[in-house]
Amino acid sequence: MNTLIAVAIAPCGTGEEMSAYVGEVVRVIQESGLPNRTNSMFTEIEGDWDEVMDVVKRATMVLAEKGIRTEVVLKADIRPGYHDMMHGKLQRLEKRLAEDTDAGNNEGERQE
Repeated sequence: MNTLIAVAIAPCGTGEEMSAYVGEVVRVIQESGLPNRTNSMFTEIEGDWDEVMDVVKRATMVLAEKGIRTEVVLKADIRPGYHDMMHGKLQRLEKRLAEDTDAGNNEGERQE
């Protein structure tokens, strides 16, 4: 079943700078072959539930197997019948925002 997740996997107790550790985690996700996108707070991964969760587990174990306490924050959107939600959700939102902006502009024109 298609699943879109947002996950943050981070070390605890390793100091203030975490980019090297997070880089190791993101590399595992990127090399998984599943569609993914990383931003400043989360990495999104999309695919079959079992495949996505396997990638999360492998990415988490990169740190945990080094003896590093590891924090995982995960949010999942399971939506049967939908694919490419990573892009589709954003496209639908942008379309709605554009429609709302156009409607607001038209209302302003009518009032003049």
